[in-house]
Amino acid sequence: MLTRYAIILAAGKGTRMKSKLYKVLHPVCGKPMVQHVVDQISQLKIEKIVTVIGHGAEKVKEKIGEQTEYVLQAEQLGTGHAVMQAKDILSKASGTTLVVCGDTPLIKAETMEALFNHHEEKGASVTVLTAEADNPTGYGRIVRNDAGLVEKIVEHKDSTDEEKLISEINTGTYCFDNQALFQALNHVTNENAQGEYYLPDVIEILKNEGKVVTAFKTADFSETLGVNDRVALAEAEQIMKKRINEQHMRNGVTLVDPLSTYIGADVEIGSDTIIYPGTVLSGQTTIGSDCEIGPNSEIKDCKIGDATVIKHSVAHESQIGSHVNIGPFAHIRPLSHIHDKVKIGNFVEIKKADFGEGSKASHLSYIGDAEVGKDVNVGCGSITVNYDGKNKFLTKIEDGVFIGCNSNLIAPVQIGKGAYVAAGSTITEDVPGDALALARARQINKEDYVKNLDINK
Repeated sequence: MLTRYAIILAAGKGTRMKSKLYKVLHPVCGKPMVQHVVDQISQLKIEKIVTVIGHGAEKVKEKIGEQTEYVLQAEQLGTGHAVMQAKDILSKASGTTLVVCGDTPLIKAETMEALFNHHEEKGASVTVLTAEADNPTGYGRIVRNDAGLVEKIVEHKDSTDEEKLISEINTGTYCFDNQALFQALNHVTNENAQGEYYLPDVIEILKNEGKVVTAFKTADFSETLGVNDRVALAEAEQIMKKRINEQHMRNGVTLVDPLSTYIGADVEIGSDTIIYPGTVLSGQTTIGSDCEIGPNSEIKDCKIGDATVIKHSVAHESQIGSHVNIGPFAHIRPLSHIHDKVKIGNFVEIKKADFGEGSKASHLSYIGDAEVGKDVNVGCGSITVNYDGKNKFLTKIEDGVFIGCNSNLIAPVQIGKGAYVAAGSTITEDVPGDALALARARQINKEDYVKNLDINK
């Protein structure tokens, strides 16, 4: 196998998106479309990936990171000009170079591998990735000769009536003999209506030199979709969403209603987990086996164990153990660690807290900046008062503590092991282990008080 390289074209601003966000950074199923392309290419045995950046260069580099090398196309003078920016890195290398657009998030690693293999088997100088289009209007047509090789690529506006009947179209993805590519680019001119240097002109140059030009047809037209506006972005989202959902279902996950279930590209889900309608799973989320998630739940960047149930709730950037029951209407905020066999009930908010095994906060509580031990019971309406208007403070609740309803724990404060806090207490000092803390005024009843009120005055 020849040494393989890849060039990703990601320099365009994307004016038709009508957005402050650069085109290739628009997300598809929670991930920038150019990141999808990089991730698929990274599955192949590629010696070097070069990404051509222009508009939003720093933001593109920030998103992709060190997975690729970068070259800058300061002026957008066409696709041929874009590839030329990689000359200093690749022009002296021998091997095969894939050129793919950063706005084609649906292209698969398997398709690119097949394109490489076809190119090398045919001994071609260039191979065009093509597809059959139900409506080829606007696409360049692939005209083949009797031997099945590519005779020419004709743009729609330049095609004859007969050529317009051809349904095989140019997808804009290519494999090149690397040195032939850069040698031909030296002969590409900008003598056209747009005044730009077009990469497809390389194909004509190589053909005229007697080099072999072939085409490889992908079976799935949707892979070739280029996203140029919000309509195409929504179409790509739906195709990717269906692809992701189908993969999870084939891996043993039940999606009760796939049409209303949104799962990010990097989410992992164990077998026999059930995802109910209206659920959104995104980021680097991992869910174990035998869980029930939803309905109407949002989970982002969380690690969740086995046999956990989360209903009508939100969880972000947190670790949630096994056999945990959360919701309905709970909120797990970032940097929380919910251990095994915990119950977080309705209208409970957990923030930056470590919540110990077997502990419960069943309803209407706020637990923030706290360390909660094992087998703790937090009564209805109890809260950790963690903020004095300027700084946050820690509350420590040790194992086996019982917090009565409507208690306020004014941080910094520590409740010792096995202690009880009476309902309605406001705790401002540490409570020793096995103690009962009462911090409320003694009840006073004033007999006949209401009768002496003249409510008519």
